[in-house]
Amino acid sequence: MQNIIGLKEFRAEVPKIINKAAKGESFIVIKRSKPVLRVTGVEDEDWETIIDFTKIKKGGVDIKDIIKRL
Repeated sequence: MQNIIGLKEFRAEVPKIINKAAKGESFIVIKRSKPVLRVTGVEDEDWETIIDFTKIKKGGVDIKDIIKRL
């Protein structure tokens, strides 16, 4: 079932909507009575971790440092 919500509500409730989408709900966001986007969770897909920068440094690595070393 798709829930229809306004853009203002979406902006105010983003974390709550993300959690619901992750659990299988989907949302149509409307702006001025027209649909502008659909929010759905990512279905179980095979994701492969290439590198986990949090293992190098707690909290991750600054993107500027990565670009410098390329």
